[in-house]
Amino acid sequence: MKACGFPIRQNRYDKTHGSGIIENPTFVAMNDKLVSRIIIGVTIAIPVAVTTLHFLPKPDHVPDIIKHCPLLNAILNGTCTVLLICSYIAIRNKKVALHKKLNVTAFTLSALFLLSYVAYHSFGKETLFPQDNPLRPVYLFILSSHIILAAVVLPMVLLSFYRGLTNQIVKHRNLARWTLPIWLYVTTTGVVVYLMISPYYNF
Repeated sequence: MKACGFPIRQNRYDKTHGSGIIENPTFVAMNDKLVSRIIIGVTIAIPVAVTTLHFLPKPDHVPDIIKHCPLLNAILNGTCTVLLICSYIAIRNKKVALHKKLNVTAFTLSALFLLSYVAYHSFGKETLFPQDNPLRPVYLFILSSHIILAAVVLPMVLLSFYRGLTNQIVKHRNLARWTLPIWLYVTTTGVVVYLMISPYYNF
């Protein structure tokens, strides 16, 4: 193709984003592969680390700060629940900037929750729900579903955030419609689990 006698080279950077940055599709694809590998690695590493900590011997003395971790975790989960609901309302009203800020805040609090959770299970002793309590089956169901879905939603959250931050809007929206309800269930049941088990803490 020519214009004014000069050949026009087809632009290989054909994907623009709201920030004005023009990206090479090949470069984006390479980034997607790298990020996918990182997400898979994190998804595997965290459950392995938590499981390993569960079976390691615990110290006889639990530091005072660690005793506050369960309450902190419940507060973080509850706050994330509110943030996620507000984020959903924001995007439904096309307030994209607010939606992003709320999601980033929820993501940050979830990361803090993970650190607190790991710290607690490094020192804290396991508390069992009384076997003679009639609510034990309900507790075990909520706890098991909470743990399983927390593992399931982790890569979904990471990938949803990556697609949102890189303006892959369609892919982000398609994944987020599944990520949000599962993430909300995990954060909500995290609070419920704490409220049910906290009367039986023995430290």
